[in-house]
Amino acid sequence: MATTVKEATVQEPAVNMSTGRSVLLRDFSMVIALLLIWGYFGLASPMFLSPRNLSNLAVELSITAVLSLGMLLIIVCGQIDLSIGSGVGLFGGIAAVLVFEHQWPAAPAMGLALVIAVIVWLAIGKVIVSQRMPAFIVTLAGMLVFRGLHWSVIHNATIPVTTGGQDNLYSLLTTWYLPQTESWGLAVLVIGAVVYGTVLARRRRAAFNLAVDDAEVVFSKLFIAGQIILLFTLICNQYRGIPLPAIILGVTAFLIWGISRHTPFGRYLYAIGGNAEAAFVSGVPVQRVIIGAFGIMGLIVALGGFMQTAYAGASTTTTGELLELDAIAACVIGGASLSGGRGTVPGVLFGSLIMASLLNGMTLMAVSPEIKYIARGTVLALAVLLDTRLNRR
Repeated sequence: MATTVKEATVQEPAVNMSTGRSVLLRDFSMVIALLLIWGYFGLASPMFLSPRNLSNLAVELSITAVLSLGMLLIIVCGQIDLSIGSGVGLFGGIAAVLVFEHQWPAAPAMGLALVIAVIVWLAIGKVIVSQRMPAFIVTLAGMLVFRGLHWSVIHNATIPVTTGGQDNLYSLLTTWYLPQTESWGLAVLVIGAVVYGTVLARRRRAAFNLAVDDAEVVFSKLFIAGQIILLFTLICNQYRGIPLPAIILGVTAFLIWGISRHTPFGRYLYAIGGNAEAAFVSGVPVQRVIIGAFGIMGLIVALGGFMQTAYAGASTTTTGELLELDAIAACVIGGASLSGGRGTVPGVLFGSLIMASLLNGMTLMAVSPEIKYIARGTVLALAVLLDTRLNRR
């Protein structure tokens, strides 16, 4: 029985013709949406497609996508987390205060904040599963508590992330770039790793008589992926090189992909999201898995907090505001189901790119804050509507 449930939860999304059409419809719609967004902003503001702005977009994308990857693990197991935006502000602020006001070196300051964040999110997961409380309510309370604590920690002031240049490790998170030669070397290594991983996974599936894509389809996917990596490297090298946040995002995406697709923990997440009762009966440690997912979320929230605070140059009362909604929207746009059991790392990265492009373009055009709120809310509503309609097919 256990084997049946685990295998069923990791099947490819397109298990029948109806679902396959839904997946293709979603992918096609999102590609068109991204092209329209880039086309509109490219015409409205020529600076949008400049190497410098695209490099800034890569940094903004990295922050959004890192948080969205953590949210993916939460959503896949049928939960939700509304507190990550406030957590980003709080733990980025804690590290900033330790560095600026107490003259701590940046590394131990960030390390302490990271440990506290993991403990706090493990506690959140524990409360949710032990008390059987809805994650929506627990994390909504956390959002308010963390926001209040953040304001208290920074004294409702602006706290910079450096001590007059004495220790700039914190700010280097978003100001350091990999040199051009090393950037090309990294791009080649990444392409090689993607090719090797894809071929190895295909062979393993074939060895177990599982469905695999045709060789032509695999080649096309790898060719497109390689072109994207090379194009990204070329654009970044026209400015200053690959930004450090993009490298952090790549490492995070690889780890989350490995966890979700190639570990028992990842299979358990999908099993719980698909049918928690069946997973429990099959021997899946439901409570421990959910708590573990929240623990990973805590680590990612701290990392996102450091990156967001460093990018802004300071911790302010608005740091992290609405990032939880951007992360949820990115997951849903990328194909994750709010009911759990479905979602992929590539999809989340694509959804994050749409959200980051939208916000970057509006900022570049000096769009008023109220319009930004309207746009973000509209995108979130449309993403959920698309998810609901495709789930009916």
